[in-house]
Order: sequence, then C-alpha cells, then structure tokens
Amino acid sequence: MKQYEPDRLSPAQVAAIRRSFRNGRAALTRRSLLRASAGGAVTLGGLGALSGCGIPAAGKTTGGTSAEDHSAKEKTVNFSNWTEYMDVDDSGKHHPTLDAFTKRTGISVKYTEDINDNNEFFGKIKPQLAAGQDTGRDLIVLTDWLAGRLIRLGWVQQLDAANLPHAYANLSQQFRSPDWDPGRAYSYPWQGISTVIAYNKKALNGVEVKSVSDLLDNPKLKGRVGFLTEMRDTMGMTLLDMGKDPAKFTDDDYDAAVARLQKAVDGGQIRRFTGNDYTSDLTSGDFAACLAWAGDVVQLKADSPDVDFVIPDSGYLTSSDNMLIPNKARHKTNAERLMDYYYEPQPAAQLAAYINYVCPVDGVKDALAKIDKEAADNPLIIPDKAMQAKSHSFRSLSAEEETAYEAKFAKLTGA
Repeated sequence: MKQYEPDRLSPAQVAAIRRSFRNGRAALTRRSLLRASAGGAVTLGGLGALSGCGIPAAGKTTGGTSAEDHSAKEKTVNFSNWTEYMDVDDSGKHHPTLDAFTKRTGISVKYTEDINDNNEFFGKIKPQLAAGQDTGRDLIVLTDWLAGRLIRLGWVQQLDAANLPHAYANLSQQFRSPDWDPGRAYSYPWQGISTVIAYNKKALNGVEVKSVSDLLDNPKLKGRVGFLTEMRDTMGMTLLDMGKDPAKFTDDDYDAAVARLQKAVDGGQIRRFTGNDYTSDLTSGDFAACLAWAGDVVQLKADSPDVDFVIPDSGYLTSSDNMLIPNKARHKTNAERLMDYYYEPQPAAQLAAYINYVCPVDGVKDALAKIDKEAADNPLIIPDKAMQAKSHSFRSLSAEEETAYEAKFAKLTGA
C-alpha cells in the first residue's frame, strides 16, 4: 500500500509556529484583543504528527471521500471552530444564531471551540483523515493556506451547491475565487481577516502616514514603527507597496522585499516585529504606526480616540477563515445547511455585530445597521466596493517555497 508522506517542517517553520503560539494569530481573540491563547492546553505535541510518516493515504481523489450521509435520520451537526468566534448572549452560555438555526430546522449543533492554532489542529485530525476515518466533526474552520492543503490532499468533501443557495448568491466578490479553491467548490469563508496600517494620531504629531513606504522611509518615524511576525501579512503588504501582486510574486520579488525590510531593520527604522502585542505599543504611543489586523483596530478605535487606520493606495492583504466538511463526516447535508444559514443577511449581521471581523456576505449592511449602525458603516467590517477592489490575497505556496520563505523571514525578524 502506498504510504502518505506528509510535508516535513523545517526548523524555520517550527519557529514560525512557536511565534504564532506565543504572540501571533494563535494568540488573538476574535472578540476582544486577546484571543484565548494556547496557555497550557495547547502544546507543540501536534507537531510530531505533522512531521511523522508511514500513515496510509486516504487518497487524493477529487471531491474527497464521503460517508453515508445520516443527516435525515440524525438531526445534528458537529461544528469545530476557533475560540471567541461566535456570538454569545449576556449570560455567556448561549449562542443566539445557533439557537435560532436549531429552532428553525430541528438540527441541534454540537459547537466546540477546539481550534487554537491551524498547525496544532491539523496535527489533531491528520491521523484520522490520512487513514480514511471519521474525525467526529462535520464542519471545521481553517485559515486559507491550511484549507488549501486539505483540499489538495483530498481530505475534504466537495460541496453540494443545491444545499447552498444563499452562500452562492451572497458571497462577496473579493472572496469568490481564491487560487487554492477556485469557484469555492470545497469551502466558504467564515470571516475575512484584513491587514491594514494603524497609527496613533497623538504619537504621529502631524506626521502623515499613507503607505508602507512611509513606515519604512520616513526618518521622523525611526524606531517607532512595527511590522508583524506573521510572514504572509508583512511580506504581502511590503510586496504590494513595491508594486508586486502577492498572488503572483516570484522568488526574486520576495528576496527584494526581504532586502527592503532588512535595510529598515539595520537602520533602526523598525522598532520590532510583533504579534498581537502591537496593540499595547500602539495605544501607548511606543508605535507611532504599524501593520495591524482589522479586527483589532475596530476594538482599539472604540477604546482609544487616538487610534485610527489607513488603507494604502497600493492595497491591503486579506485572508480568510473557511468552513469545510472533512471526509467521512456523518452529517454532510446538515453541515451544508448550517453553512448556508450564515450567508443569510440576518444571521450574518448578528455574527458580524459581535465578532467585528470582515463579513464575507453581500447585502448584510442593512440588517447590521438595525443592530449596530456604527459597525454597518465601518469599512473594516463591511468593505465598500472601493475597499474591496484594493484587497489582495497571498498566493498558495509549495512546501519548498514555504520552507525557503519562512527561513528568510525568520532571519529577518531574528526569530
């Protein structure tokens, strides 16, 4: 029997994962500024599963491997998601949108917040998927690069468009056709995550910031600028500033962007590379400006009148967290119905009002305005067409590219 030989992690990739656990997106909260971090519950034990070998392949057949669908007889769906990524009521015990779905459909939702990091979760489910077994989950939410990996491996099921009429009709244009899932045959976005430039007006003291070039080149900002420890965010924004498309860049383009950042590091322009701990630097004024995640900026602006953001003319980077149905899931139709439910304007608006990330659902603004007009008017939550046009995605990487790029980035950041 042919054995599955998974991608091995290079030392640079392991370092990147450790950074993510410590202070990157794995440490973010979706609602407040501190995503429930791994703490003692999440370890790097899952990394062994990432680098192991000898697990029989489930196969790389197009469309993944379905099991018998028990949706008609078993009115349930098992949904695994990130922490703090769902609306909750004032008691903190109930999820209003999920409760409304159950009341309408009779389908109960077993909702579990057991995803703290993409790599750790992949290590958790990989043995079952590689062996062609049920993971016990009908719906999972993964960031685009890992969603793409599972699709390439043939470990998630092709979606039935007949069960997704709202999703098909209402998916925002900017999320419709990523290179890792053209036409969204296997996935639909849960939320979008945008990288922008945030600044502290008081700390800038009249200095204008409109671009990544301003961060890197303005001597008045020397030592007061921050970039992110997440490679795709920092490199994607730098590539855009250099006139390169993050969806199509070459090795030479990447090396040129690294060199540009290295010059700013050597000259003391960049104070440091950070995870979500940039939030304290920004509010205190230690950072006059920095790269930031839009979900954080929404919260920071609500708490600090000095904090604001700018979208560079060159554009900004958007990734997505995506709903997928693993192979052998018992309740595929029920999972698709739940996916489609969150593309109806009302549930989508309730979710957006609570978590404040980029809503991937067109036509939600009016429904959101009835709940929270400020959120409905916020382009970081509901991008207008002009802002959508400036959105770019970081292209999929081969295993070899990821190893090489992470190694160069680790050297740049001193990781």
